[in-house]
Amino acid sequence: MSFGRIKLSGAAIGGAFDLREEAFRALMSWNPRMKEAVTVVSNDALFRARIESLGEDSARLKVFEEMGPIGREIDITLLQALPEKERMELIIQKTTELGVASIIPFKSEKSISIDERDSAQKKSHRWQAAALKAAKQSRRPDIPSIEPFCAFEDALRVEAGLKIMLWEKGGLPSLKGVLRGYNGPGPVALLSGPEGGFTDEEAEAAKGAGFVPVSLGNRILRAETSAIAAVGIIGYEMIE
Repeated sequence: MSFGRIKLSGAAIGGAFDLREEAFRALMSWNPRMKEAVTVVSNDALFRARIESLGEDSARLKVFEEMGPIGREIDITLLQALPEKERMELIIQKTTELGVASIIPFKSEKSISIDERDSAQKKSHRWQAAALKAAKQSRRPDIPSIEPFCAFEDALRVEAGLKIMLWEKGGLPSLKGVLRGYNGPGPVALLSGPEGGFTDEEAEAAKGAGFVPVSLGNRILRAETSAIAAVGIIGYEMIE
């Protein structure tokens, strides 16, 4: 789940606040620097505040901009089969900008393993840093968590109010239609496969775990394109 949300009480433009304990720890998760601007939450609204002082156990922020109300929020967990080359970094960056709460990379039948990925160029240890950079760039109030690489079967155990599987098989309902028919509370889990898609056995296992197969249309998309597009669609349809 996402973390690093800095909560204030009664924030207003020009107001200054001292952060200690939990609020200070939330700030430090952003790897902050003096005079850097951060997004804070106060009374269901978002504000921008600048770091005026930064000590070992406290910090002082001054609010300079109101960004507007938070609106309805929903957690989106992306379960992503590990792609080759630099595509995982791209998926992390763009889905962070689009509001994903957490990303779980996993090994499927047609995807590579974490060892195969790192043998070419070891970058998996930088995934959380990539999410932090994208969260800062997009002025998010929180940072998505990048969970440890896991097996396909473990990824299927995720808990969510709605579980969706992207599948290229024909005759499936559209992602938009499934989202518009969902009225329940709780987070959304999105299962996105590798180049070449899921095997029939994997698809059956996912359906047995409660995932609804959906289509993004007649085109065959690359793994990173389908994941990014689907997160954007979920955000558009379900987050006000």
